[in-house]
Amino acid sequence: FDPVVLVFEGDPGPVGCDQAAIGDGDAMGVARQIGQHRRIILRIGINLGDVIGEGSDIYGDGVNIAARLEALAEPGGVCISVKVHDEVRGKIDVGLEDMGQQSLKNIATPMRTYPLRPGGDSTPAPSALALPDKPSIAVLPFTNMSGDPEQEYFADGMAEDIITELSRFNALFVIARNSSFTYKGRAVDVKQVGRELGVRYVLEGSVRRAGNRARITGQLIDSTTGAHIWADRFDGGLEDIFDLQDQVTASVVGAITPKLEQAEIERSRRKLTESLDAYDYCLRGMAALHLWTRDSNNEALQLFYKAIEREPDFAVAYGLAARCYLRRKTNGWMTDRAQEIAEATRLARRAADLGRDYAVALSSAGVALALVSGDLDDGDALIDRALVLNPNLALAWLQSSWVKVWLGESEVAIERAARAMRLSPNDPQIFNMQAGTAAAHFVAGCYAEALSWAEMSIRVQRDYFLSTFVAAASAALVGDDAAAKKVMARLCQIMPELRISNLKEELGLDHFEGRSWQGLHRHALMTMIAYAFLQHRRLAQPERGKKKQRASTSIEPARHPSRNQKSRAASHAPTMSSLAPMVGHQTS
Repeated sequence: FDPVVLVFEGDPGPVGCDQAAIGDGDAMGVARQIGQHRRIILRIGINLGDVIGEGSDIYGDGVNIAARLEALAEPGGVCISVKVHDEVRGKIDVGLEDMGQQSLKNIATPMRTYPLRPGGDSTPAPSALALPDKPSIAVLPFTNMSGDPEQEYFADGMAEDIITELSRFNALFVIARNSSFTYKGRAVDVKQVGRELGVRYVLEGSVRRAGNRARITGQLIDSTTGAHIWADRFDGGLEDIFDLQDQVTASVVGAITPKLEQAEIERSRRKLTESLDAYDYCLRGMAALHLWTRDSNNEALQLFYKAIEREPDFAVAYGLAARCYLRRKTNGWMTDRAQEIAEATRLARRAADLGRDYAVALSSAGVALALVSGDLDDGDALIDRALVLNPNLALAWLQSSWVKVWLGESEVAIERAARAMRLSPNDPQIFNMQAGTAAAHFVAGCYAEALSWAEMSIRVQRDYFLSTFVAAASAALVGDDAAAKKVMARLCQIMPELRISNLKEELGLDHFEGRSWQGLHRHALMTMIAYAFLQHRRLAQPERGKKKQRASTSIEPARHPSRNQKSRAASHAPTMSSLAPMVGHQTS
């Protein structure tokens, strides 16, 4: 069934569109007169935006976003954008359920989306996050005032660098870039931002770049009262751009914590590079990296290489280039696996050598060494060093959480994922933090908790294979055969090429050969996937189930183990040797 695009123009607007599409609250109303045996179940996505028409063809972001929203809707359901939500709220008798920020394919900025439910039963707004016990701030994306859309990356880079500089201060609690940037392009209520992110202060600003001159303006607002605490503008040549950033940072810090030691301010002032060309290439690369597509990742990698060409000692560029290879590996984009792993290792080692005082360089190098090169110990140490330098770096807390999972340090992994989520509560990659928490609970032997967190991750990102892995195995191990079968079917759709024989390569375990792990041994993740596969096969082939069940009699589903039962539960997790008779070969 081909998709149909309907354009509503003029007075009916989004309200008329919703009423026409929703009927009495669900898309099934459109097909209610069709016989049950011939009924087509529809999914509908609704967006409010510009549409470009040429003859019978229509296109533009308005159409693209509507198409992506349709894919998010449940069969028989309707999903709307935040623009439509703001227009129809209180005007139609349907519930508005907040799904949070969603990353939409080929759409640069994550978007808040809302599935509709009949009867006006709206999901209550999430409660405000508690304010931290120290001054807290979110830096919103800076507005590009240059009149040139091509300079958007420059304005984004200014805001991101100021976030990084503020994050260096241990006396401050700074919201991560990924959560702050979910407000990009939106008219925001500063008080609402404060409630949603759990911060007292919000920094807004703009950037104007003309020729070799730049102007940065900023205003600091108390989100609890809406009062303006400080506002100023800073002018200079592009060669002074780092000094301008330092002035903004020092002004904000001085307004929030006037007693902060001047020495700490001075320690935070470190130029990333002497080359403005290298810095510009790095900003462009970071903008591409945040798009999360294969093409944008390739573009980012080339831009980081250009930055390195201009400045051979640019530590951050080396680290971010290594992260591009990590993304290539985890998404199955590598074409020459051995060569790319060797290059990622070279870049990461260079970043670590040059960037001893730069948290982003160290954390990027550490996660690449751990999860691409298989050097867990060195990678773990580098990320820990990055967190000492910048305790507000949410991405480093997330990276550390995953490395701790692989090291078998489940409790530390859970704590670090929780820290990442608090620092970036609206992060478009929240599903990755939830998946890391799920994997940590699995390693601890807490399979019910692992399943719960994995399902949360899947609700945000249905195609994320890591949370699907954990959900499949956890469902099987708690004895929920129906859920295990359903999730395994989804996993086979996401990764049709996955086989027991290629698990080590797909999961990257081939680089951990010979390592003696503390905690759960190195086959833990392989074991859980193999078990989920076999459970799926047994459920799909009931006539062979009895024989397979006999071969796995040593496997006992764990039911809600308590904290003091974790190690015992983990020790009873199935091993590859116990599964080998069932698959016909040893995969370890």
